[in-house]
This record gives sequence, structure tokens and C-alpha cells, in this order.
Amino acid sequence: MGTVELALAALAAFAAGGVNAVAGGGTLITFPTLVALGVPPIAANVTNTVALCPGYVGGTLAQSADLQPQKKRLYWVVPLTFIGGLVGGLLLLNTEEKLFRTLVPWLILVASGLLAVQKPFGAWLARYRERRGHGPRTDFSGVVPIFFAAVYGGYFGAGLGVILLAVLGLCMSDSLVKLNALKQAISFSTNVAAALFFVFSGLVLWEVALVMAVGALAGGSLGGRYARNLNPEVLRALVVSAGVIIAGIYFIK
Repeated sequence: MGTVELALAALAAFAAGGVNAVAGGGTLITFPTLVALGVPPIAANVTNTVALCPGYVGGTLAQSADLQPQKKRLYWVVPLTFIGGLVGGLLLLNTEEKLFRTLVPWLILVASGLLAVQKPFGAWLARYRERRGHGPRTDFSGVVPIFFAAVYGGYFGAGLGVILLAVLGLCMSDSLVKLNALKQAISFSTNVAAALFFVFSGLVLWEVALVMAVGALAGGSLGGRYARNLNPEVLRALVVSAGVIIAGIYFIK
């Protein structure tokens, strides 16, 4: 890649970092940008996962206070989702480029849909839990759906947060604040697993991943600082609209 392409990749990562800090859905910016710059879809997905992985560190550390009382959960959730992330990464690397190219618009549409329903689903989940109360529910009822959510996260990942919040909210008895922190830890575990797997795949464009990582960290820092002054619904609508348009372009092609 030339200087101009690297600058565009860094700019996309900067925007993705900011969007992730405020509303989520940054992958819907970076992944299509890499493909538009000529990177094959699987290599773009692999590079994108590795580049954006550091951004999950800050999010997890920021919610460490809500994770502290959940140590027993973390003891089994983190290894489970780490394995799920590895499985998802393995599936991706064993998917033919032609097949993955066919799946791309569908994956983008699914991610866009998940992002679109994030707020109304969160409101519904809060009402559902209020009606049901914090009755006795075993955490382990969520083992299977959490594992498959992690597999999806290792394979593509966009929209993973919404899936995890749904699973955790329906299967575990705790406040949504704590479950949101657990969701962040699971996302971190899943993405780290996939990223570590991808590091040895030979598909990571390291020069691109490095400038994207720097851009994402800068964007996340800036987005977090000004999050209160930005309207997450407007950003989310813009990202969803862009995702639908990009998926449409892929379908036409």
C-alpha cells in the first residue's frame, strides 16, 4: 500500500475508534474501507481484527470496577469465549475467498441490523428484566449461546456486543450495568483469541494494521472524551445507513 492508502486506512480506523467509543459499529467503517483499497476480504477481516484489538483493552479496564464482583463468572466465561474466538478464526481461515466474498454483504447487513436495534432492544431487555425480576437463574444456562456468539465474533465480529448483551441479559441474573461490563470482557477475550490466531496466519498486513491501531486508539480516546457532546443515535444511524448502502453495492457487484 502507498502513503495515500495507508492514510485512508488510518483515517477510517480513527473514525471507527471514535464511533466505537460513542455508539459502536466501527468495523462497518474499517472493513469496507480496506476492501475498497484493494485488500482481499479475508485478509481485510484478519487485518481489521488485529488492528482494532487494542481498543478493547481500554474499554475493559474502564469497567474493571463492575467486573471485580464477577470473578467467578470470568473464570469460566473468558476461557470459553477465548476458545470460541479461536474456532471462529479457524473457520474464517478455512473459508474460501470466493465464498467469503459472497457472505460479505450478508454479514454487513446482519451487523447493520444488530446495530440498528441496539437501543430499542436494550430498552426492551430492561423492561423484560424488570417484569421478571432477578429470580434464580443459573449462569451456565448461557454456556452454549455465549460460545456460539464468540465463534461469530472470531469469524466477523461486527454486532457482537448486541448479541452478547441479549444472551447475557436473558440467561444471567444481574444488573445490566454489570452484564454490560461482562460483555466488554467477553468481546476482549474473543477478539484477542482471534487476533492471536491471525498473527500466525500470514494474512495480516502489518503496516496497515499498525497505522490502523494508532488511528483507532486516537479516535477512541477523542471519542471517549467528547462522548457526552455527541448524539450516539445520529452516529448509529449514519453507520447503519452506510452499512446498508455498502451491502447494496456488494450485492450489485
